[in-house]
Amino acid sequence: MKSTGIVRKIDELGRIVLPIEIRRTMNLERSDAVEIFVDEEKIILRKYEPSCVFCGNSDNVTLFKGKLVCAECLNSLKMSVQK
Repeated sequence: MKSTGIVRKIDELGRIVLPIEIRRTMNLERSDAVEIFVDEEKIILRKYEPSCVFCGNSDNVTLFKGKLVCAECLNSLKMSVQK
């Protein structure tokens, strides 16, 4: 992890503003979703990419019973049910 040297204060509602340089670098647009992770004393933000609940693939995902599943895993599920 590298430091950007950018410091921001948390406002009275608990919000921070991500500087435009970071938003551009991370390809974050207005209304994009961001995942929040905690690792010991670190807060990590990552652009949210919907992915398959089974394999993590983010290509060609479909919502199935409230879970995202890629086409390959969906086919595997179908095959296992048919056996």
